[in-house]
Amino acid sequence: MNFGNLFLIFLVLSSLQPALQRRLVESRRLNAIRMLEQKRGSRVILLIHRQESISLLGIPLSRFINIEDSEQILRAIRLTPPNVPIDIILHTPGGLVLATEQIARALLRHPSKVTVFIPHYAMSGGTMLAMAADEIVMDENAVLGPVDPQLGNVAAASVLRVLEEKPIEKIDDQTIITADLSRKAIAQVQRFVRSLLEDAIPEQKIQPENIDKIIERLTTGQVTHDYPVAVEEATEMGLPVTAGLPLDIYSLMDLYPQPMMGRPSVQYIPLPYQNPPSPPNLPMPKGGA
Repeated sequence: MNFGNLFLIFLVLSSLQPALQRRLVESRRLNAIRMLEQKRGSRVILLIHRQESISLLGIPLSRFINIEDSEQILRAIRLTPPNVPIDIILHTPGGLVLATEQIARALLRHPSKVTVFIPHYAMSGGTMLAMAADEIVMDENAVLGPVDPQLGNVAAASVLRVLEEKPIEKIDDQTIITADLSRKAIAQVQRFVRSLLEDAIPEQKIQPENIDKIIERLTTGQVTHDYPVAVEEATEMGLPVTAGLPLDIYSLMDLYPQPMMGRPSVQYIPLPYQNPPSPPNLPMPKGGA
């Protein structure tokens, strides 16, 4: 066999390797999901948004909850028998309000228990989905986030502040129109969040006296949209939060790594360290101090 044939075989194997590796990872993911479903007796649905890389160019592409996500999750919920609980693993910065509300309503209608697991973060629309669950299980360091509406890159609540701070005759027409949209957007989000929270009252998952406090804290723009709501604060608000994730969730998340783009920014030896290794006994240097 000459060098040309060897080089051709090398090119073929190199081109097939990424596809084979993807197939292997996908198989491992499905096996892990099946094992978790069998262990918990539930339907497991993952909604994981990582920053992806466009092939060849390496341009980062952020992902959010979109209509495609809602279509797939609604189908998964529809295929789940009424007596089977649903476990959702959330890792998302949020996304479209329309898609988020569709998913949340479908979760509310599911007769059996819905549990949301948050290993790292579920911001904005992710928090709204968490509020549709019967129980929110979070890593001790995981966070939720405010659900106040955003108009483009501007918080709706901040637009309304312009009307409060300036005389109306000094505000341009476009800002007044945006403020009107902001007022409507906040009212719509508050109405929907209230419906999510009031659905939890009969099962005593949320106390009625906490509903207004949760709505005020999460929908009125008191903090920035990326403000992290930690486990302690979420519990203090009255959300049904449990701290401490099953180890199976972490193992499953390991199968959805951030795509590599050159040198990793974080590295460590993945072992359960008990005690740090003792430093070696080095000879004392000769001579005086």
